[in-house]
Amino acid sequence: MNRILLLLALIVTPLASHAAPDNKPNIVLLFADDLGRYASAYGDPQRPSANDIVSTPVFDRIAKEGVLGWNVFVSAPSCSPSRAALISGRHFFRNGSHSQLHSPWHGNRAEDPWNEVKGFGLLLQEAGYHIGWSHKMHIAEDRMGGKANNFRSAGGKVNQFSQNVSRVIGEDGDKASIKKAKQQLYDECRKNFRSFLSKRKPGQPFYYSFHPTNPHRKWTKGSGKRLWGLNPDALAKLMPPFLPNVPEVREDLADYLGEGMAFDRSCQEIISELESLGELDNTLLVISGDHGAPGFPRGKTNCYDFGARVLFAARWPGRIKPGQVISKPISLIDLAPTFLAAAGLKPETGMNGQDLLPALAKGDHRGLRGWALIGRETHVNTARGGLPYPTRALRTEDYLLIMNFTPDRTPMGDPLKLNDPNPPSYQQLENSTRLAFGDIDAGPTKAWMITNRNNPKYARHWALGFGPRPPEEFYDLTSDPHQINNLADNKAYDAVRKGLQALLMDELRRNKDPRLNGDTFDQPPYNKKTRPGQTRR
Repeated sequence: MNRILLLLALIVTPLASHAAPDNKPNIVLLFADDLGRYASAYGDPQRPSANDIVSTPVFDRIAKEGVLGWNVFVSAPSCSPSRAALISGRHFFRNGSHSQLHSPWHGNRAEDPWNEVKGFGLLLQEAGYHIGWSHKMHIAEDRMGGKANNFRSAGGKVNQFSQNVSRVIGEDGDKASIKKAKQQLYDECRKNFRSFLSKRKPGQPFYYSFHPTNPHRKWTKGSGKRLWGLNPDALAKLMPPFLPNVPEVREDLADYLGEGMAFDRSCQEIISELESLGELDNTLLVISGDHGAPGFPRGKTNCYDFGARVLFAARWPGRIKPGQVISKPISLIDLAPTFLAAAGLKPETGMNGQDLLPALAKGDHRGLRGWALIGRETHVNTARGGLPYPTRALRTEDYLLIMNFTPDRTPMGDPLKLNDPNPPSYQQLENSTRLAFGDIDAGPTKAWMITNRNNPKYARHWALGFGPRPPEEFYDLTSDPHQINNLADNKAYDAVRKGLQALLMDELRRNKDPRLNGDTFDQPPYNKKTRPGQTRR
């Protein structure tokens, strides 16, 4: 009998060992730049979209073996504040200098609220984890142990994926040469990860994040079709209604989706290395991104889904029930307390995020918060003379409420050089963000829309992307998934709208959002003082 018990113990122990408190899991975050929510797992026959033409087998595998997040949102649809909110677990507006792009602070650094934040990376390190990342951080690197923890000795060519592959293969590259050129960049990803692992002590748990920038502009024109087989014409029936359905925009979108497929394939290198080491099943692995599409109206810097909703899949055998889909909105601020809980640690004081593990363990999502708070202040500081376009939003499963605090300001920035006697050319608009409407990245779509801004055929597209916005926007997502029909003045929705408005304002008040004090974000230390002769809009 004792022999039987002993054999059972030997069999059962390995199966449960990854969940044991004294055997902390590894944590790996594969984090895309500007990718939005594009993966083949999101293809839906009931709602045709660009997801129908992409192929992302790596993401799809993680979602199938774990959880797929259908409605996952960033705290702010802009690089620095989104990433700062991720690591702090706080609403973006609570992070002081890190609440805006490039972390400006025009005052006493000792008074910066960011000083209160340690972040989950350093907390994991203090608990014995080996921590590090590769490529883009875009916030203070000391929150991940400093530059020495950025492992990219093998190179960073993956960050300009289509440019580097296209440069290697030239004009006459065939499938074999394309495959070989791609593999060189994939090998770089694995070597950087191996470099990180080489600094790990035997048996030491680790946190690693992979942050390539390739979905961020720029990318090579025509690369979506040439490198990934994405035919822009296949998008003709899949374009969101707020984008002009013209060849230039379709090609731009196809090229963008190709960069997303490059990210997906690059992630395979990290996962394969974990598998070869026997570490994958002892790893909480998450794939996500920092915000939506760059260089497209209503994308990056906007609180609409095209700008603020991101892909999300998580896998951890034995702790995350496989095959589940979360439709309730969650926020990336939830990852900080979730990662800490996985390591057996308590959340940092002041975190707004929610530990997702109890819901993911059994696939019972009733305890989830069920809404995400999104917002923004300053993005590119040349827009509106350096002033922000302050917005706060609340996204539930069925509705989106947006409050624009300064509707008299231009939402995407000012025309700037367009008013010059010699305005910028199409090519200049393709390549320089700050010439006009600085809160939209430069690219073919932006250049095409500015060039055609007076064409009556595209007046609706122009108004939705660049035009003024009312103080309040309200969208019924069941009938209007692309959020283009504002129902804020529709009396039939008054009860729901006012309820969400009260919930949003209560959350802002409880967390002491500086925007509620009026123009706090317009003034030092959050913003520079108005220059003499400068007009505030």
